[in-house]
Amino acid sequence: MPPTSVPQHVTPVDLAEGFRAIGVKAGMGLMVHSSLSSFGYVEGGAATVVRALMEALTSEGTLLMPSFNHGAPFRRGGPGFYDPRETPTANGAIPDHFWRLPDVVRSLNPTHPFAAWGRDAERTIADHHRTLTMGAASPLGLLSAAGGYCLLLGVDYRSNTFHHVVET
Repeated sequence: MPPTSVPQHVTPVDLAEGFRAIGVKAGMGLMVHSSLSSFGYVEGGAATVVRALMEALTSEGTLLMPSFNHGAPFRRGGPGFYDPRETPTANGAIPDHFWRLPDVVRSLNPTHPFAAWGRDAERTIADHHRTLTMGAASPLGLLSAAGGYCLLLGVDYRSNTFHHVVET
């Protein structure tokens, strides 16, 4: 059941205060699953949410988001290949904006790539195409091993990929 007290108009200040209130702080590792529409109207849209997360974590932290295409490039009518610089994500407006930013890196996993920013971004995604998609050596597994957290913004637990690390 969705919360009943979701504001209808969200400002950058609301986001910054909200992230601080739930414990998001500088230097932490954070996996984020999100739904922009769950916020109501956000001044500046997805870019504002991403910027607020980055400001809260600072470049000393690591921000990770799914940028999955779920195999769309390999289906009938698709290009037949995954290009980390071009292939869109099916994970919504927030991660779609995030993976396209200049300082964000994207893994080479062809169906379930992650996008990462911050101190450990490169290390976190470097070998994703050589390991289990959600295993111990995956971006999620590495973030977990480093004491990282998962934040669900306007989505329920079914959207959470972090539990797959435990499954594998």
